[in-house]
Amino acid sequence: MHKRTLIRAAIALAAAAASGIALAQEAFKIGLVLPMTGQQATTGRQIEAAAKLWMAQNGDTVAGRNVQLIVKDDTSLPDMTRRLAQELVVNDKVNVIAGMGITPSALAVAPIATQSKTPLVVMAAATSSITEASPYVVRTSFTLPQASVAMADWAPKNGIKNVVTLVADYGPGLDAEKYFSERFLFNGGKVAEKLRVPLRNPDFAPFLQKVRDLKPDALFVFVPSGAGAAVMKQFGERGMDKAGIKLIGTGDVTDDDQLNDMGDVALGVVTSHHYSTFHPSPVNKKFVAEFQKANKGLRPNFMAVGGYDGMRVIYEALKKTGGKGGGEALLAAMKGQIFESPRGPVFIDAQTRDIVQNIYLRKVEKKDGQLYNVEFDVIKDVKDPGKAK
Repeated sequence: MHKRTLIRAAIALAAAAASGIALAQEAFKIGLVLPMTGQQATTGRQIEAAAKLWMAQNGDTVAGRNVQLIVKDDTSLPDMTRRLAQELVVNDKVNVIAGMGITPSALAVAPIATQSKTPLVVMAAATSSITEASPYVVRTSFTLPQASVAMADWAPKNGIKNVVTLVADYGPGLDAEKYFSERFLFNGGKVAEKLRVPLRNPDFAPFLQKVRDLKPDALFVFVPSGAGAAVMKQFGERGMDKAGIKLIGTGDVTDDDQLNDMGDVALGVVTSHHYSTFHPSPVNKKFVAEFQKANKGLRPNFMAVGGYDGMRVIYEALKKTGGKGGGEALLAAMKGQIFESPRGPVFIDAQTRDIVQNIYLRKVEKKDGQLYNVEFDVIKDVKDPGKAK
C-alpha cells in the first residue's frame, strides 16, 4: 500500500513537473509589425534594431519563457497591418503585438487587440487618441501634442510672433497643427496660414514657395520620421533661411537618423522633442555606443528609443507575472512602470496607458564635425496635453 502511494505520488510529481516544463518551454511571442520597406522604412529599421539590441543585452529568456520576436513588414499600409496582426494573433498565437509605424496602422490593429485581449505596445505612432482606440494599447513613443505645445511656448518668448504651419495631412500632423496653433495664439502669436501636405509622396516645393511669399517669422513643421531631409533640402534651396524665415518644429524634422546628411542649412534649427542622440546621460551614452556598434555606425533616433523602451516594458511585465501572464495580467503589469530610459526618466500612466516624459528644446549644432540636436532646456514630466482635459 505504502509502495503504491509512493508510485502515485511519483507519477503526480512527474506530471506536475512535465506541465511546468511545458509552460517553461512554451515560447513567449512578440509580433513586431513595422514598415520595413516603403516610405517609412527608416522607422522599421530603427525599431527592429533597437528591439534586437534589447534582446542581445537582456537575453531571450524571461521568467523561464523563451522570448521570440516575429517581425512582419506592413509597408505602412493599414489594411496590410490589420491582416498581419490578425495572422499573428490567430496563427502564431502571439502574446503581445508591437511596433505600429504610423497612426493609421495602430488604429487598424486596435480592434484586434481588444477582441483578442492582446496588449498592443505602440512604439512609434504618435496621434494623441491612439490609446483611446483600445483599452489594450500601451504607448512607449510620444504624442505630437507633447512635443508641439513646448515649441508654442518657446517661440513667442524668442522673437517669433508670426508663423505658418506646415504638416503632413494625417492624424499626428493634425494634432501638431492644432496643439501648436492653439497654444501659440494663447501666447499672443499669430498663425498666418495652415498648410497640409499629403502623407504619401509629398512635394514640399509649392508649399514652401507659398511660405516664402507670406514672409512669416518662422515656419513650424511636422513631417513623419524620414521626410525631414526633403523639407530641409528644399527649405535651403529656396533660400528661406537667407530670407530671414526660421525653421522650427517637432524633432521629427531634424531626425537624428538623417541629420548629418542635411548639411549646414540645418544649423541653428530649434525643435522640441523627447529624445536626442546627444542626450548627455550615462544611460544614453551607453545605449548610443552599443546601438552603433551593433548596426554599422547607424545613429539611433527617437523611433529606436520607442522600440527599446517598448521591449523593456514587455520584459518587465513578463517578469512581474512570473512568466504566466495572459493579456489582462500583462497589461496590468505594464501600467505604472517607472524607469530611466535613454531619453531620461519616464513612466507609463496607469490611467491613460500613455508615456509621461521630459520634452527638450534643442538646437542643431556642430560637434566634432557632426550635426547633433543639442538640448538647451527641458520641460519635465509632460503628460499628453490631448488627454489633459
